[in-house]
Amino acid sequence: MNEEYICESEELEDEQQELFEHFRFVVDPGQAKLRVDKYMQEKLQHSSRNRIQKAADEGFIHVNDRPVKSNYKVRPGDVVTLMLDRPRHDNTIEAENIPLNIVYEDDALMVVDKPAGLVVHPGAGNFHGTLINAVAWHMKDIPNFDPNDPEVGLVHRIDKDTSGLLVVAKTPEAKRNLGLQFFNKTTHRSYEALVWCNFTEDEGRIEGNIARDPRDRLRMTVLPPDSEQGKPAVTRWRVLERFGYTTLVECRLETGRTHQIRAHMKHIGHPLFCDERYGGTEILRGQRSSAYKAFIQNCFRLCPRQVLHARTLGFRHPTTGEQMDFTSPLPADMQALLEKWRNFINGTAADTFAQ
Repeated sequence: MNEEYICESEELEDEQQELFEHFRFVVDPGQAKLRVDKYMQEKLQHSSRNRIQKAADEGFIHVNDRPVKSNYKVRPGDVVTLMLDRPRHDNTIEAENIPLNIVYEDDALMVVDKPAGLVVHPGAGNFHGTLINAVAWHMKDIPNFDPNDPEVGLVHRIDKDTSGLLVVAKTPEAKRNLGLQFFNKTTHRSYEALVWCNFTEDEGRIEGNIARDPRDRLRMTVLPPDSEQGKPAVTRWRVLERFGYTTLVECRLETGRTHQIRAHMKHIGHPLFCDERYGGTEILRGQRSSAYKAFIQNCFRLCPRQVLHARTLGFRHPTTGEQMDFTSPLPADMQALLEKWRNFINGTAADTFAQ
């Protein structure tokens, strides 16, 4: 090979665009064939399908390290990456001294009771002050724990304004074992939620695929179970207490999708109380009087978030195989709100509306 050819090759290599990985997803084993632009749209909640298609046209969407077009259909096990021509924002997880309510801990895992308002994982607009930053601080003296290693840490998530139980894996073996339990639906999780309207039945089952709402990328929508869009989701609910215009329900998850309970309850006409994103801050049932409206507004101020609490969590210990079951008490804001509704329906407080 002559020197002229070698120099020309080196110049061509120098001109190739350097790409930086921004997101990486491994397609679930149960995923049906789906266009890669639709798949990425579900994963990237702040991106429109048009932007994703444009990224594919520019060679920025890769599957198994090769650029693909928008119509490529992902298959189980595919590694899908978004590669861009600029470095990603530095989102290295730093240890921060944030209090944690740890209800159980051993060498393999810990169970945390998260308060409402605490973001679980760093992301757009929330790179500090999260539960993971707090976990990093708590484990800063454990030599083998790296909060930036995806093989340890959170096994599942709950929304910022949802309170309740989460499990954190300290070792790769524990995370793999627990992750498999969640995937196989052998874990047990229940939530308590205050929802709008009364139910005619005492219990029921909601089945419907969860997908990103094309009209609002921050919200999920429900599609028919046989739809090729979204992911299958099943929620079982049971009435715990009736307040006439609202109902306290227990929700048991058979799957764990983004906003599953919030989207499913909205779908059947029972949005979570004070859930602004899903219409729960509108007065959907009750009286027309100004006193009743004032009562509802006071309720919203008393518990200014979607009224949802991850009440119970159960799984088998990844090392011993022992069944582990945990229950979290209702937080103070939910307790106060429920008591206010009890006073309202029982008529025990003459000034209920005004307080």
